[in-house]
Amino acid sequence: MEDNKLLDMLMQTPGEYISGEEISRRLGISRTAVWKQINKLRLEGYEFEAISRRGYRLVSKPDKLEYTDVIKALKTNSFGQRLKLIDVTTSTQEEMRLLAEQGAPSGSLIIAEEQTSGRGRHGRKWLSPAGKGIWMSLLLRPELPLSCAPQLTLLCAVAVCRAIRAVTGVNTGIKWPNDLLVDGRKVCGILIESVGEDELIRYCVAGMGIDVNLGIEDYPADLKGIASSLKIESGRDCDRALLIGAVMNEFEKLYELYLEQGFTPIGHLWEALSVTIGKKITVKTARGEIQGTADGLDPSGALILKSNDGQNINIFSGEVQLG
Repeated sequence: MEDNKLLDMLMQTPGEYISGEEISRRLGISRTAVWKQINKLRLEGYEFEAISRRGYRLVSKPDKLEYTDVIKALKTNSFGQRLKLIDVTTSTQEEMRLLAEQGAPSGSLIIAEEQTSGRGRHGRKWLSPAGKGIWMSLLLRPELPLSCAPQLTLLCAVAVCRAIRAVTGVNTGIKWPNDLLVDGRKVCGILIESVGEDELIRYCVAGMGIDVNLGIEDYPADLKGIASSLKIESGRDCDRALLIGAVMNEFEKLYELYLEQGFTPIGHLWEALSVTIGKKITVKTARGEIQGTADGLDPSGALILKSNDGQNINIFSGEVQLG
């Protein structure tokens, strides 16, 4: 395509102007066609400076994930090695579910630049603007009982939390079971959906939504003060490809540890990163609200709540409010 050739030409001479006549000659197209291609690229987020008699130069390009950059950041055997990048989708969860049903292998990864109907736990909508975050879903096919699926949710939270800390230095913590917070503000949500058969997991789709380079202006009024991004918290842009690689590297390492040694080592790592343990909490469950202190994790992965009347209650699902 001519616009790709034009872009390649301008990127090979950073900071330099190339005249419209020279571009026209090299690409074998009219000056009008050159102008149309420049405008098309502008709509895709590229910025150009155009000066009469000097021509065009590339000023900036959109932060768009490149396949080679993501692959280069991976140090995995399988996680992310089957990679699909999408510009826009309704939900990476739905995209991956379709691939899973078609027989895609464990470790397959889908990443979207933008989601139009991204969702979190309990069907909540997840803000997923183009080029600002990491919106991805990973396919797992563990040979485990369906009852182990919640443990994979906690494992995923540990992997993402460790990767964010390593890459950005942002002091991220985990609110049970899988929200990642910085000073009480959410920077990442995780959604694991499992499909079972005969009480065994047939496959899991691990969805991760990380607010990476969103600015304050990107958040609607109802999310300001509740949600945040790694850019806001660190004061600088983060390399998304590098962070994706770090997440996959951590996830695969912990997943292999889990399959070899069970949940105990993962549980210890989760507790060390938790912002829930030891705190007064209110848990909204299907049976009503329970108040008490988060006391730790049960071997199954359930949250142990010491209620205000002194009982130990295992929480397997529910909405946790701190304080």
